[in-house]
Amino acid sequence: MPIRVVIHVHNEDPFLAEIDDVPDPKDNFLLVRNPRKRDGKALTFVTNGATSFIYPWARIYFVELMDEAQAQDSVLGFFREDGRIGRP
Repeated sequence: MPIRVVIHVHNEDPFLAEIDDVPDPKDNFLLVRNPRKRDGKALTFVTNGATSFIYPWARIYFVELMDEAQAQDSVLGFFREDGRIGRP
């Protein structure tokens, strides 16, 4: 079963893709399938019909692994620390 990921590439917007397995630390690249923008639209730099891509680790800042079950059942929210905490 493919793992859905968000890939953060240096000097580019992050995008969604699928990977077959968690990469091994010895790998020099990451093989991704079906890359798309986070809103589901096609990426501008992808050729029509292309489905698999190899990204060298030197271009990748970090990768977020998405938990499918949790992503569908919960809503992500943002919080900000209350500035009054720790003040007399």
